[in-house]
Amino acid sequence: MPIITLPDGSERRFDEPVSVADVAADIGPGLAKAALAGRVDGRLVDTDFVIDTDTKLAIVTARDDDGIEIIRHSTAHLLAQAVKQLYPEAQVTIGPVIEDGFYYDFAFERTFTPEDLESIENRMEELASADVPVTREVMDRDAAVDYFRRLGEEYKAEIIASIPANEQISIYGQGDWKDLCRGPHVPSTGHLRAFKLTKVAGAYWRGDSRNEMLQRIYGTAWPDKKALKAYLHRLEEAEKRDHRRIGQELDLFSIQEGAGGGLVFWHPRGARIRRVMEDYWRDRHIDAGYELLYTPHIALETLWQTSGHTDFYRESMYTPMVEDEQLYQLKPMNCPFHVLVYQDRLRSYRELPIRWAELGTVYRHEMSGALHGLMRVRGFTQDDAHVFCREEQIADEVMGVLDLTLSMLRDFGFERFEVNLSTKPEKAVGSDEIWDKATIALRAALDAKGLEYVLDEGGGAFYGPKIDVKIEDAIGRSWQCSTIQLDFNLPERFQMEYVAEDGERRRPIMIHRALLGSLERFFGVLIEHYAGRFPAWLAPVQAVVLNITDRQANYANQVAQSLKNQGFRVETDLRNEKIGFKIREHTLQRVPYLLVVGDREMEAGTVAVRSRGGEDLGSMALDGFVERLSADLAKRGRSAIATEE
Repeated sequence: MPIITLPDGSERRFDEPVSVADVAADIGPGLAKAALAGRVDGRLVDTDFVIDTDTKLAIVTARDDDGIEIIRHSTAHLLAQAVKQLYPEAQVTIGPVIEDGFYYDFAFERTFTPEDLESIENRMEELASADVPVTREVMDRDAAVDYFRRLGEEYKAEIIASIPANEQISIYGQGDWKDLCRGPHVPSTGHLRAFKLTKVAGAYWRGDSRNEMLQRIYGTAWPDKKALKAYLHRLEEAEKRDHRRIGQELDLFSIQEGAGGGLVFWHPRGARIRRVMEDYWRDRHIDAGYELLYTPHIALETLWQTSGHTDFYRESMYTPMVEDEQLYQLKPMNCPFHVLVYQDRLRSYRELPIRWAELGTVYRHEMSGALHGLMRVRGFTQDDAHVFCREEQIADEVMGVLDLTLSMLRDFGFERFEVNLSTKPEKAVGSDEIWDKATIALRAALDAKGLEYVLDEGGGAFYGPKIDVKIEDAIGRSWQCSTIQLDFNLPERFQMEYVAEDGERRRPIMIHRALLGSLERFFGVLIEHYAGRFPAWLAPVQAVVLNITDRQANYANQVAQSLKNQGFRVETDLRNEKIGFKIREHTLQRVPYLLVVGDREMEAGTVAVRSRGGEDLGSMALDGFVERLSADLAKRGRSAIATEE
């Protein structure tokens, strides 16, 4: 007689074994209808899973994160079933859940067209409306291989053949279609009510460029039509904010294929913004007690062997180059270089903490299919820094890093954050004692700042616990930028030491931290966050002076020069065009302020000021405009979005 304990602590007793669906029905008809799966003693199972012993059970519905993932995984299977019905010669491969959706890879003789996607989606709607029951069966590994080979599904058979022979294989079916899957899945296709196929892309089989190219159909799925509609609206808004398009429109940057994919060329206007970002970054770090470093772009491969990068990071590193019969490696990270500077001489406890920061360009080998504008590149500049400290200094140093992180992110216009604290994984270096001390220090710093955070048990790096900070942009998307990582590994590998107060040699604690992540990626996030309407602080051109006729050309130049002399980024537009045309053009270029000068302004020594939002701010003396612009600059990016709107 199983006793089922529910999440609220209440118990339900049954005279015989029951399924998850039976328990849901016993609680109420509404829950029975909404149930998608169950979590039995922490393990996700299908609703037909039978419970015959005392257990803890949570019913999973579309309101749960697990429920949404099950919906998306089940919709990927629905997609594959629809493709096989419409195009029987297509072969199925894999179909996992991804952020906000799913994809499925197919081997097919021709490219899927937009019309194909429409047909596939229509067939998916038909299958969902039919409310086909979803079933699960278990096969031996070899039997499953034979089954899929008989169907001509060679890719699926290859996947199963790579599974150990003694493992049971779970197969899910809906109607006459079956697929390999660990599950769980929705009880029937009728639970899949809101989905949309979004695009087709190429993908190598098993992610290896030496293998054949497949076709990847992407889609999204949600609990209901309202949530789907909201997501599609966000997609439309994201497309309008695409940093690649805006970057081209505003002439900020380019990726020159003649030089190679994933390599960023900063154009003059983009370079102005980068200079502002860099100057601000350096000033804030110097004020926070950091010293700046500059290190080489290459080093002997033996350095990367000592650091462990050649063991754990080889796939992301470029092929070494030979010079003087020695191997040199482009740097994928800055960390070992900072360690070498530390080791240049023996350090004393009196010197700690040491804080070193560098805007260091690194190089990562990325597959061409993974490259994406500024967000995924092969050469980028990390806003890197390392703190070397004693154990008892960890909490204060992490607190200082958090203060600097949040202050800088707010200056760039971000106010909403998601924080994660990741703790010791199963495989880790360092004693339990130092891990406990370090984790307590990180937790104390977060608590002291009043930050809510998600605890990721076992999610830390093998070399130490970490804090990750995600920022939320103007349309609600999260971006991983800032990270604070404690490292017990590199100090050991490099035999780093300092002389303690008692004269003994001890290992320092190393803290890795990046606040923006990389200048390139963070710039891409800024472009999309502001949709190219940068706050005046960051804008490549802060104001343009526009004359109405040639008579005001000299006065326009005088105004512009006066503003330039005061350090503002100002241009003139003296073209013989109608003033309305010039205003529209510079508004499209997202210039914060347009200064119009006609005969009246020239005679009065004033400027007529317009904002890029179209607001007529009236005529004002140049000193008055300088005061207004200076106030904008002082705010940096804080409240910039609200001000624009």
